[in-house]
Amino acid sequence: MSIQWFPGHMASARKKAAETMERTDVVIEVLDARLPEASCNPMILDLREHRSRPCLKVLNKSDLADPAATGAWLHFYNAQQNVRAVALSCKKPGDAARVPGLCAALAPHRGTRLKPLRMMIMGIPNVGKSTLMNALLKRRAAAVGDEPAITRSQQNLALNECMTLTDTPGLMWPKIAHDSDGFMLAASHAIGRNAVMEEEVAIFLAGLLLARYHAFLATRYGFAADSMDGADVVAAIAKCRGYRIRGGEPDLEKAALALLRDYRTGALGRISLETPQSRSAMLGEATAQRQGEHI
Repeated sequence: MSIQWFPGHMASARKKAAETMERTDVVIEVLDARLPEASCNPMILDLREHRSRPCLKVLNKSDLADPAATGAWLHFYNAQQNVRAVALSCKKPGDAARVPGLCAALAPHRGTRLKPLRMMIMGIPNVGKSTLMNALLKRRAAAVGDEPAITRSQQNLALNECMTLTDTPGLMWPKIAHDSDGFMLAASHAIGRNAVMEEEVAIFLAGLLLARYHAFLATRYGFAADSMDGADVVAAIAKCRGYRIRGGEPDLEKAALALLRDYRTGALGRISLETPQSRSAMLGEATAQRQGEHI
């Protein structure tokens, strides 16, 4: 199954973002620390590079991510030109307070009353853009919730006399090139539920957990996952939790939702769905597959 999600309002949101980029000094791109590259919208890269704008990549939800993987991602991004990366939790005011200073370092020619530093917060849905906006302003200026695509329009506000913020709607791109990215995004609740089948997403997630976080499954659910595949894990969760439908068959949908919820809330443990190494391997396999198709 290939997962795609590009609601109609996002086309107009992209156009508006392109217009605002001209009046922006620094792009704050909020990513999900558990899947930084899968949650990185290629259209944002195109928009900011067209205007040669520097970028602060905020790896949000780092308190839910594997610390070792997050460290590798910070090294990966901080080696890029015109980019600075930081890992934090936008729900923690002390973490969010670091952002303006990091942005100021990327645009030292701005940040006065005559030339305020103009920052634009961008990213895909449900990664914490509005949460960051509210934390920086120290008030609820933007609606937040555990559903993607809550913000539908831009909002421009003054952070202080020398800095301004623009909050933008969550922006997806028209075609997700790699199936695994779609599944990782769906597992992390960045894609609307009407575009996915939770059971298939949970089976994908379970397979990844078997490969990288095998012990977390045993600790959380109390069964040995030896010789299981993703579908077996979902069925085992239904059995151990007593999830049944009429007739006594396991309720796989309820088990799938339980696994996804436990991952999203951190109840399973601190998990990263990708690392720079796994990303490189996935891209290499995709390239080899395309080349093989043309032979």
